[in-house]
Amino acid sequence: MEDGNVHFGSELRIPNSTFRIMLDGPAITDSLEACGITHVVWIPDSHLGTWESALLRSPSITLIRCCREGEAIAVAGGLMLGGAKPVVIIQCTGLFEAGDALRNIVHDLKLPLILLVGVRSQIARETTGTGDNCPTFTVPIVDAWMLPHVMLHPERHGASDVIAAVRALQNGERAGVLLIAE
Repeated sequence: MEDGNVHFGSELRIPNSTFRIMLDGPAITDSLEACGITHVVWIPDSHLGTWESALLRSPSITLIRCCREGEAIAVAGGLMLGGAKPVVIIQCTGLFEAGDALRNIVHDLKLPLILLVGVRSQIARETTGTGDNCPTFTVPIVDAWMLPHVMLHPERHGASDVIAAVRALQNGERAGVLLIAE
């Protein structure tokens, strides 16, 4: 985003954070509220699910649980068509499963859907190594769908980073993905 625009199939660039560093439930909730998000459509995993109590306390965000990731993307698309500003929160394995729904909502209908995607075993991959191949395939799959993205780390990024990334997507009226290292 060096020229201030979100680019197709590229990594989003966000400024260094000057606020509290930590991506936890309250930080995510505060960030989404600050960006005017109205709904979180999600399938919580063991990491993302820890955000649930903070999301449920939000007076301005409605939390919607779905059964499958493709369903979450379709529900969010319907909400967008009705004027809402949802985000989808899923794990990377669900992103792998939801390709056709993603293709339809983002590329056919051209809706600027924002996804927060937990990347299972990303932190282990960067530190001690892991046999889990989810981190290997997540970014190439996001690139294949030609979606801008940024990788956020819970211990290195904070609410201001989430806000900057979401607003960059909103300002460009583009779909995109915030990858959350797990």
